[in-house]
Parts: sequence; structure tokens; C-alpha cells
Amino acid sequence: MQHGVALIPSCRSLTFLALAWLLLVLATMHVSTPPATAADSEGTRTLLVQAQPAAPSPAPQPSLLILPINRAKFLAGARFDFRVEANHLPVKPTAWEVTIAGKTPEAFFGTQGQVTNTSDHSQEQTFRDVTLAEPGTYKVSAKAVAGETTLISTVEYDVVLTKPLARQAKNVILFIGDGMSLPFRTAARIVSRGLQEGKYRSMLEMDDMDYYAVVTTSGMESIATDSANSASAYATGHKSVVNALGVYPDNTKDPKDDPRVETIGELVKRTRNMAVGLVTTAEIQDATPAAMFVHTRHRLEYLAIMDQYLNPSQSADVIMGGGSASLLPQSTAGSRRKDNRNLFKEFETKGYHVVTTRTELRATSAPDKLLGLFHLGNMNVYLDKAVLKKADVLKQFTDQPLLWEMTEKALDIHGKHANGFFLMVEGGLIDKQAHPLDWQRAVWDTIELDKAVGVAKKWAMAQGDNTLIIVVADHAHSLSITGTYWEGDGKKGREAVRIYGEAKFPDYQDTDGDGFPEKVDVSRPLAIHWANHPDYYENYKVLQEPLSPTVKEGEKWVANKQRAGDGELQTGNLPSSENNAVHTVEDVPLTASGPGAEQFHKVMDNTEVFFAIVNALGLDARQGTSPFIATR
Repeated sequence: MQHGVALIPSCRSLTFLALAWLLLVLATMHVSTPPATAADSEGTRTLLVQAQPAAPSPAPQPSLLILPINRAKFLAGARFDFRVEANHLPVKPTAWEVTIAGKTPEAFFGTQGQVTNTSDHSQEQTFRDVTLAEPGTYKVSAKAVAGETTLISTVEYDVVLTKPLARQAKNVILFIGDGMSLPFRTAARIVSRGLQEGKYRSMLEMDDMDYYAVVTTSGMESIATDSANSASAYATGHKSVVNALGVYPDNTKDPKDDPRVETIGELVKRTRNMAVGLVTTAEIQDATPAAMFVHTRHRLEYLAIMDQYLNPSQSADVIMGGGSASLLPQSTAGSRRKDNRNLFKEFETKGYHVVTTRTELRATSAPDKLLGLFHLGNMNVYLDKAVLKKADVLKQFTDQPLLWEMTEKALDIHGKHANGFFLMVEGGLIDKQAHPLDWQRAVWDTIELDKAVGVAKKWAMAQGDNTLIIVVADHAHSLSITGTYWEGDGKKGREAVRIYGEAKFPDYQDTDGDGFPEKVDVSRPLAIHWANHPDYYENYKVLQEPLSPTVKEGEKWVANKQRAGDGELQTGNLPSSENNAVHTVEDVPLTASGPGAEQFHKVMDNTEVFFAIVNALGLDARQGTSPFIATR
């Protein structure tokens, strides 16, 4: 008992210590922190941070990474690069062991790899252009010993052959609505088809398909993905990371040397000599079209992406969209090149017929190869190029084709190909209008994509129903339909948002049956809200031209008063460093018809879309010459 008492100070001692501590703190504050004013409040915060520095981030721990990653799934015979890398080592390794199915990589792959040291604290071993030819489960183990550090890593690969199906597809058309999560389909159906007493007058073309599935979208490093990572999953059957196309990320700074995995474009060309087409409303170098062929760690390497498009094994037969700035020589106004190469001429040398306007596209018959670029950057959205037609928005690009017209031309060309084709058609600007919270432009582009789906369905039926058609998004956005917006009783802003029974029905009218309402700015439009966004103003009206929701003030993005400044401020829920809405993590819908469509009937990982496509085509990846030979 006496020992316990001795460990507890008296109340008088506690009081004395507390007073002493308080005096010390007050003295310190008096010396180091003068009274703050509005002018120097930032300086005051800086002083406080200096007086109480944050704890430093912990040093990176040694790690051993095997690429491709654990649970990667391969089509037997598909080409890829294999790499093992040890990072953040205290010293260079004194022991290094790698086995695949119990054999060394040299013995297993029948080739010599390359050992490198990207830094003084790393070691890597890379085997380029290899394959797993036989189906089965493969165990891969790696061990590195560096000083007193021993690292061990083990992964398993699943290697499969294509599954025989009741009917085999000759062709595949993959429609990707970029960011087109389920509410966009719903909004497009309401606007385009309308309802009568609660029942839709008709369904969208993408609704009226035989099978429905739900697709998960997360990447290997995060639950939230971007268009590069997610489109790459559709194109390769492998996970990757944000900004990556057709590669796993390694520890080097070079975006062109990361371990590659074969893409669907490369695969169908080398195994069956199929035609390939890429059609988009975005730039042709953008993430989704590029994912069908390209290998790069950074999706914005547009000039390098164009060089890959010129490689025979990575060349599509039909390429249409925007993005001519990456092809024009630097001497031409609007070019982003740093040299005087004219890639239009280089494509012409390779046998491509080149068009740059809607008029030229319509006048073109059906050449074997077609390059159609209709804008320096992204093409204009449907609302701007076909409805509003403002000169200051369109500038010199007043003659742009519509997405369904490009799709129709691609089918005219590909339909001649005896070995079939793979065609990717992207509504790329749905996403690019969802980011700045411009729902009308995004939804009207959803309708434009739907009309392209209708063209493809009609074409497929005329050809004998031997074409698998898939319509899917690559990731989600946070659009939500609350009800309608109506100012008929004098209310405005949030008070005019009508919910439940008061929502009634919007008054869009499509009297000519073209799928688009005659008026965009109707008296009772949809009331659209967003689950994530920066600060912005909302007046529920149609923007007469595209405008950013934010402007930068200092280091923060704040609401742009030039856009709907007469509306109400919507307080943001994203970090102030974000100037737009961002992608969300929800699953996305997929609809499909044609041979192989029966595979889409449940919740699916996005990588399984690739395997469903190769199953439908019955591809044997063990045939043909590797597409990687010419690229390294």
C-alpha cells in the first residue's frame, strides 16, 4: 500500500505542475506567435506549423512484386511481359530466386531475361514477350535476400482456353458509353422516349437487348478507376492502375517500358486476321480507343500513342473521331506536335483514305482503310453540333458527322471483310460532360450513342445475326434523377424541385420521331443532382455553351459565377483542389445480344468482359506471330 501511495503525487503537487505548465505555454505563445490579423493569418498558420511539425511519413518498406499480379487470368497463348521487382532494399540482393511451376523462368519460358537495378535500392528481372500456352493453374514464387532482409512473394495464375458456345460470333461490336452509369440510360430514355401514365412509350435500343449484366469497375490499386484502367480491363482481361493502358505498372519512370499484356485488337489481328475499327466522339488517342491497342503507363502520351497506331500489329483498319492536333506538323496552327511529321501523310502512305468532314465521309464509298478525324481535339457534343450550332463554340468545325453516321460507315467497310471484325464505338463525351456537371449535354450524347446502337442492331440482323453486340459503360458518374423542375407557380431554385407526386412528368416532345425532343429547354425538365461535385451554381437551365463550373482563386477552385450565376450555390463535397465532378465506384450496366450474349447474365468483374468476347469468337491465342516483336 505504501508503494502505491508513493507513485501518486499529491493534489498540491498536481496544482503546482499544472500552473507551471500553463505559464510556460503562455510564454511560448507570446514569443513565437504575435497576434494575427486578416493580412497575416496565413503567416500565423505557417508559424504554428513550424513550431509543431507534422510527423514525417514512414519510410517505404522493402517489397517484392510479381507482375502480372496474383489471380491474373490469361487466355492460353496470349502474349505478355513477366517481371519481378524488389524495391526499397537496404542493400543489393545477395540471393535471388524465381520459379514458375517449379522451374526457373529461363527454363520455363525458354528465353533469357534481363536483370536491372532501377535504383540503388531495387532489383528487377524482366522477361519480354512470353506466354503460358497450356491451360491450368500456375504457381509463381520469388525470393530476395538483401542483408538481413528476406522477402518472399507467391502468386497464382489461371490460364484458360476459350469455352465452346452454342453459336460462335463472326463479328463483335463493343459500344462503350464513357461514364454512362445507369441513371444516364434512365434519363436518356425519359427524354428520348417519354412516359404515358408511368409506362415508357418505348425502350432505348440499348435497353431492347437479350441479356443484362452488372459490371464491377475497380482497378488493382484503388476502388475508384479511370477510363484508361477500366477500358484496358475490357481490352486485355487484366487489371491495372489509373492512367495505364495495356500494361502493369513497374518502378521505372519510362511510361513505355512497363510490362505489357496483349490487347483484343492485337489478338484478333494476329490469330484470325480480323479487321479492327475504332470510332469515338473523343480524340482517337484518348483512353478508351487507345486501350484497344496501346501499351503505356501514361494515357496522355498522345504522340507516342499515335506512333503505336502506326505499328502494323497495332493499326486499326478504321479510325474515326477527333484528335488531329496529334497528327498535324508543328508548323500547322493547332498542332501539338514538336516536330514537322505529318501523320496524315504517313497514314495515307500505309493505304488509308483520309477524310476530315462529314461531307467527305458521306462521299466516301467503302475503302479498305479509313482515317476520319473531324476536330483538333474532342469532337463537339450532339447538342452543340446538331442543335444549338453556335459559331463561337464550333469555330471552324461546322461539318462534323454524328456518331451513328460514323458507325454506319465503319460497318460498310468492315462488312466486306471475310474474316470478320472487332469494332469499338465510344460515346466518349458523356463522361466529358458529366465531369463539368452538364447533364443535358451528357444525356443528349447518350441518345446519340443509342442511335448508333440501333444502326448496329439493324445491320447485324441483315447479316444473319452472327454479330455479338455489347453496350456497357467503363465506370460510373454520380448523376441522380430527383424528379422534375417547374417554376409554373412562381417558385425558383431548390423550392421548384418537384418530388414524388408533384414531379409529374417532364414535357419533352419528340414529334418527328428522330429520338431527340424538339426543345431542350422545356418548362418542366428533369431535376438532376450530383452525389459529388465542387462548389458550383445551379439554375436548372440549359447552358447555351459549355462552361466550367469552377474558376481558380489562389490554390482553390471556387464556383464560376459566369455559369448559372443567377442560380443557387451548391456547396461542394470534394476537396477544393478538384474543379470537376469525379468518377464514382458503383457497378455499371451491360446489355448484349447476338452469339455469346448469354454469357452476360450476372454480376461480373470488368476483366471477364474480355473473356466473354474471346469465347464468343472462339479465338485460339496459340496461333499467329507475337504482336510484340515489332514494338520492342
